[in-house]
Amino acid sequence: MAFTPMTIDESHCARLERLYADYRRMYNDPANCSPKFIISVPTKQSSTMEECLADPATMLAAELAILQPHLAIADDRVPTVRVQFGTAQVPAAFGCELAVPTDSLPAASTHVAKTLEDVYALQKPTLDAGWYAKLADFTSYFLGHLPEGVHIQHPDIQSAFNNAHLIRGNDILTDFYDDPDAVDHLLNVVTDYMIDLTFHLKAMISADREWFFDWGALWKGTARISNCSMHMISPDFYIRHVLPCDTRFLQAIGGGRIHYCGTFGEVIREFARIPGLSGLDYDSSYHDRWELSALLPPQVTICQSVSVDSVQAQRLLQGDWPAKRNIVICASASSVEEGKELLARFRQSVPGGIV
Repeated sequence: MAFTPMTIDESHCARLERLYADYRRMYNDPANCSPKFIISVPTKQSSTMEECLADPATMLAAELAILQPHLAIADDRVPTVRVQFGTAQVPAAFGCELAVPTDSLPAASTHVAKTLEDVYALQKPTLDAGWYAKLADFTSYFLGHLPEGVHIQHPDIQSAFNNAHLIRGNDILTDFYDDPDAVDHLLNVVTDYMIDLTFHLKAMISADREWFFDWGALWKGTARISNCSMHMISPDFYIRHVLPCDTRFLQAIGGGRIHYCGTFGEVIREFARIPGLSGLDYDSSYHDRWELSALLPPQVTICQSVSVDSVQAQRLLQGDWPAKRNIVICASASSVEEGKELLARFRQSVPGGIV
């Protein structure tokens, strides 16, 4: 398809430079930063996911279309795009097959480690295994056609346990009881690969070894890990088997943030102790922002998606904010004009104003 360029004018560029500086303050000087607000509105996509996966120009155009409302609203989303190949890229590198729906991201359709013998036989794949050679091609196209001022987000790598779950399937849940050594072996092989892979992928998109773009924001470190499947195991199993790999991974790559959509507050306490943790996003239905603000170290930024009608959002809009200032709020509006109004309401609600 023909590629339609997007431009970011000088006023936006100046605003974005100030925004990047304040995102860095969220880690380096958290007492003197401002909360951030990312307001999303529906965008009409002219291409299916299947079409995007077949052509980098189509995918890039779809990614840039998402940015246009944010520029119009002038919220705190940084202009970033990502090669969208879904959450199963690491399992695909290990040999899992991917299903490619017409209207959704690719997903693992097979589990390569069908037996415990398969688990113990697993070895690290090459850095171009699975879809990673194709990802390199798409990334190269993106880099050659990015509008000035637009950056590339880190590709999705999930986490040691998310990936191990897809590689082994639900049998991993009984492996914790039947052969915990096999679980540890699988988690460590996956972690070793993720460490090598993260540096490889980061080198494709940026020479910056201290900061990375993810979820439309700027974060200290190198990558995000997503602990979604982890809700299927007990906090005790997480602490004994998975936490050492999460810790080793984040320390090896120079830090990063964690996504957690589960309900166990106990594991969030463990996340808080991981050296190099720079951010946490979580499900606001299960965890209280005010409690987490007191629990997490000062340099750890909280990121939370909220419904404007929710109790937590209404507390914020009425000026009831925690003392913690390094907070990112993600909310939705039905239009750009509604998004501008919502952004103004959020900013006006911050005690002491925006720095």
